[in-house]
Amino acid sequence: MEEPVARPKKTMQGTKKTEIITELGQTQIPEGKSNVHVLTIVGQVEGHLVMPPQNKTTKYEHIIPQLVAVEQNPEIEGLLVILNTVGGDVEAGLAIAEMIRTLSKPTVSLVLGGGHSIGVPIGVAADYSFIAHSATMTIHPIRLTGLVIGVQQSFDYLEKMQDRVINFIVDNSKIDENELRRLMTTSGELARDIGTVVVGKDAVKIGLIDAVGGVKEAISTLNRLIEEKKQAKGVH
Repeated sequence: MEEPVARPKKTMQGTKKTEIITELGQTQIPEGKSNVHVLTIVGQVEGHLVMPPQNKTTKYEHIIPQLVAVEQNPEIEGLLVILNTVGGDVEAGLAIAEMIRTLSKPTVSLVLGGGHSIGVPIGVAADYSFIAHSATMTIHPIRLTGLVIGVQQSFDYLEKMQDRVINFIVDNSKIDENELRRLMTTSGELARDIGTVVVGKDAVKIGLIDAVGGVKEAISTLNRLIEEKKQAKGVH
């Protein structure tokens, strides 16, 4: 009778390394304890309706607990929000934006690639916002897909929702409300639609975003805001 061949046991470290290769395509990731939490908003913001599996999505039910944890965890001193999103569910996007805006800890946002549609309120919700030179932001009115009951109440609801988005953007950036509404209703820039696409420095010029920059500038500014908050509290 043949003796059973001893098979090497899978260690916890080996399992983790396999997961990193599978998920990230690399053998190791930078390690180190940080006082900053990085939150990524990518793909489409998924709200109450589940998107098809082939869509890259950011689920708001995953983001909200993270933001609560950031507020409660004393070891986390600041939040960096990185956006590359096409937009998505208006209610979910506004919920995320409101939570970022109401955090007691310093927050900085960085738009990479794109911060379109409902990504605009999320981008301006932070204490200070950056946009990459090549990044774009699309500003347009609220659009609905699917069946809409064609009665006055439906149009009133859409108008109120639109006002909520506009008011949030105006209150949390330097853009003028009339200018924002003008950009939303511009025709000729988007195929079969109205709205405006702004690129990098143009978003700063109109007062939507605070500055053009990348990861270095975003981290530097966040560290500065954290230090200023400590000094204001008398903490060294």
